[in-house]
Amino acid sequence: MTMLSMSLLHQQVHSKFFKAYQLGTDKAKYWENYFEDSLDLIARLPQVCATIYRHKYHNSQLIQADHNLDWAGNFGHMLGFPDFQMKECLRAYISIHADHEGGNISAHSCHLVGSALADPYLSFSAAMNGLAGPLHGL
Repeated sequence: MTMLSMSLLHQQVHSKFFKAYQLGTDKAKYWENYFEDSLDLIARLPQVCATIYRHKYHNSQLIQADHNLDWAGNFGHMLGFPDFQMKECLRAYISIHADHEGGNISAHSCHLVGSALADPYLSFSAAMNGLAGPLHGL
């Protein structure tokens, strides 16, 4: 989780919301840049997570993205799962957890940090730090 959190914080320099806020964007338009950051973050996560996984468990032998695959299939591909069944299992697992919104510490941390107008990179990093605690995730 530390590597994921640090990677997210490193990518925060790409935040459209942060840049727009610094330029004095109208409050009614905050959501547009926040939404763009959220989509960018979702798009970047498979590569980031697969890179961390391959670094930790496979001597940094990275697998390049296959742009013919969907989000979950490509994530499975970059992790190194060659068979279709494992990619389908990963797709189902991600779908189930995409709606995991309850009162857990990671969701609460993400909401709390985001409520201070921190951009999605900072908010999601806070969520991953909460998930790293032994009473929640690891």
